[in-house]
Amino acid sequence: MTTDNTRFLIGGILLVHGLGHGGALGALVWLRVFPDSPTGAWLAARSWLFPALDTPVATSIAMAFWIVAMIGFVGAALSFWGLLIPGDVWRQLAVASALVSLAGMVTFFGTWPAFNWLASLAVNVGVLVTQLVTRWPAQEVFGK
Repeated sequence: MTTDNTRFLIGGILLVHGLGHGGALGALVWLRVFPDSPTGAWLAARSWLFPALDTPVATSIAMAFWIVAMIGFVGAALSFWGLLIPGDVWRQLAVASALVSLAGMVTFFGTWPAFNWLASLAVNVGVLVTQLVTRWPAQEVFGK
């Protein structure tokens, strides 16, 4: 794979994952505004870890997780591409965002459709393995 393709792919994955957190945020907003509407497999936020949380409180906490993860992953993509944010911070942003996302996924396990949960898990684990274990891609790929 060429360097340009690798740059496009990695930045694209980070960006799409961040926007996916925006989609989850949108689902929570929809469920808050229209609680009785059909949503497919999306459920109101609830936490198996903290079952005493009322739905509005659980929703607010879940929204905070997804806002932080969304901003972090979009920022990591922009940093990776060298846009708006210094290119040397993308790894830290990606790792921090993956940890926030995983914490939210664990806290609110069972709230999201299975495919969305598994896809998010795969990207989060992929980010952590590539950044903390293999340190891939090499610095030359993103030029900083």
